[in-house]
Amino acid sequence: MPNLKGIRKVNKILIMTAVDAEKEAVLRGVRGDRRFEVISAGVGPVAAAVSTAIALATESNKYDLVVSAGIGGGFAGQAEIGTIVVASEVHAADLGAETSDGFAGVDKLGFGTNRLTVEENLSARLTEALRTGGIIAHCGPILTLSTVTGTAETAARLADRIPGAAAEAMEGYGVAEAAHRRGIPFIEIRAISNAVGPRDKAAWRIGDALAALESASAHLLEVITS
Repeated sequence: MPNLKGIRKVNKILIMTAVDAEKEAVLRGVRGDRRFEVISAGVGPVAAAVSTAIALATESNKYDLVVSAGIGGGFAGQAEIGTIVVASEVHAADLGAETSDGFAGVDKLGFGTNRLTVEENLSARLTEALRTGGIIAHCGPILTLSTVTGTAETAARLADRIPGAAAEAMEGYGVAEAAHRRGIPFIEIRAISNAVGPRDKAAWRIGDALAALESASAHLLEVITS
């Protein structure tokens, strides 16, 4: 098995989703491969971080890779509905403070960081495998928010503040933080169900996104085992 940056051998993979529908899509994609453990963490970065930390603290579990996977919103011009975004980095996009000059992240406030890295080699290989398999895939920043975007104005501000922002969801940064604290490589995968901006539920394509998530999980299995 080829070495991945930061990963000597991939024997056990933890995949965290928010809800059971995402979990079931991932399980279909990995086809019962026993190296994958898939857990529904709950919605939001806090639930995701706590659930991931508990899983990683279980002594019987020795994970080589942690994955945050699910559906999410795509930014216009970056990721359309039904496509896949693989994170190039993850951002806690609303962790900070409002100031007279606008939003200031905790990094600018001097209290830590709003950005965490991913396992770049694996993310690039997965993106390429998806494209080779005929799936439209983009590798770019994925934003984590406790309150997802509901207006065009907020979407524009986020895209301006985080250049190349491709997708937003509610769990990735929490999962990444737990993985980073344990020194375990991390990636994030999002299947796009809706556009970031005004909440037009009639335009959401959750079924299509779950099908895309299943396909992405199957390609992850192939990349890990190749």
